[in-house]
Amino acid sequence: MATVNGAPASLDALQTLALTNYGHFTTMRVADGAVRGLSLHLDRLVADCRDVFGTELDPARVLDCVRQEIGARTTPVTVRVTVFDPALDLAHPGAGADPAILVTTRAAGEAVPPPLRAKRFTLAREAAAVKHVGLFNQLRLRRAAQLAGFDDALFVEPDGRIAEGGTWNIGFVAADGTVVWPEAEVLPGVTMRLLQAAHRPTVIAPVPVADLPSMRAAFATNAAIGVRTVCAIDEVTYPTDDPVLEELRQTYARLPGEPL
Repeated sequence: MATVNGAPASLDALQTLALTNYGHFTTMRVADGAVRGLSLHLDRLVADCRDVFGTELDPARVLDCVRQEIGARTTPVTVRVTVFDPALDLAHPGAGADPAILVTTRAAGEAVPPPLRAKRFTLAREAAAVKHVGLFNQLRLRRAAQLAGFDDALFVEPDGRIAEGGTWNIGFVAADGTVVWPEAEVLPGVTMRLLQAAHRPTVIAPVPVADLPSMRAAFATNAAIGVRTVCAIDEVTYPTDDPVLEELRQTYARLPGEPL
């Protein structure tokens, strides 16, 4: 099921999004009618709407659309809210925008995903701080990583600093147990931000490729997976049972959800 502004999505509206591919989104996990970091998700949508469309987005309207789509469901669900303009003309994207709210859902599994193996690629994502729908480069490199026998792509900035994964942030556990988040041009993920505020000791610092072998452990985060162990980056391998990884999972699990 997909709805646009609370009504069943029309073919014309979805065709505009598919063919023009201009917009932004956020993805959140809803469980028991609540979302961890809901305020951060809404803040992201409002800020990105100003950046992408130059107009204000009403967060109350977003919540109404999400509530209507979820209905009385009690099982966890992953919700994606995409903001786009169904009337956007490919030849005239500078025209006044009237963004619409597309809400789609999928089942949210409870199982912990297996450890992730990542392959490095040099990529400086365009407008990295905006969660925009232009995912071609991420998917192209994810495909390349999987064809090479890995699970996903890990992006490295041209200066050799680790940045982020295809649709996830990456963090490391240093030798002394400190959690290190790479300082780079990355999407400020909601899960990452929640953990940065809740878990100590934590630092944000450059992580050059040369430092990967000296890290004690690595992990990936996003709203759908929470905290996922990274067991390898290219030829560098990491243990999957580091106690700090379990601390991070427990920290995240204890964070209260905000009611919709």
